[in-house]
Amino acid sequence: MSLARDARRWLRAHRHGLLSTHSRAVEGYPFGSVVPYVLDHEACPVLLISRLAEHTRNISADARVSFLVHESREDVQAQARVTLLGKAKRIERPDCIERRYERYFPATRGYRSDLDFEFWRIVPVTLRVIAGFAKAHWVSREAYVPPTNSLSDDEAGILEHMNKDHAQSLRDYCRLQNLNGVAAGTMIGIDCDGFDLNADGKMLRFDLDGDQPVTNAEFARAALIALAQKARST
Repeated sequence: MSLARDARRWLRAHRHGLLSTHSRAVEGYPFGSVVPYVLDHEACPVLLISRLAEHTRNISADARVSFLVHESREDVQAQARVTLLGKAKRIERPDCIERRYERYFPATRGYRSDLDFEFWRIVPVTLRVIAGFAKAHWVSREAYVPPTNSLSDDEAGILEHMNKDHAQSLRDYCRLQNLNGVAAGTMIGIDCDGFDLNADGKMLRFDLDGDQPVTNAEFARAALIALAQKARST
């Protein structure tokens, strides 16, 4: 498994990060704020932020940002974390990414337009990956970016098929994470590295097995069948 793919999987498995921007109010100082995010199919963090927020004003003036994702545990320095350095760009026509974001954060449907929120994407320049204490590495954008794939177009059809026709498989998957007796599992997203389920209100992340990322619906089908067979034999 490559460090770059590990970094993608780490970012896909989390939902909040620390966005650091260049402050306009206090020139020369960084400004940090915690924001929710999802990755798009190019593995770029997508943020939904208000035009009135301080960080939005900052990135409108200087697009260079840092985005840190980590877990808050007792020994934080021993935990993995990823810092993505990149440039923030407003998404003029969100379309598919808007629907994807709302599947992960359904509450945003109720306030986005009323409170003047916009979608922004952070396009990576480079990443700093900490795999544990004294295990720090730089990862290039070229290594990090996922392979060309059609899952942006295929995702909606895959989700509809799985949620309509394979409810039992979705419940079976949950057993792989020691969740038994799940009443309802809903697939909310699939990408080249894995997929996400809402299991009775709890978000679960599943990495897809194999040395190569999933790049189309056919490969996704094969990987999902293999995982279902693994779950049923567990």
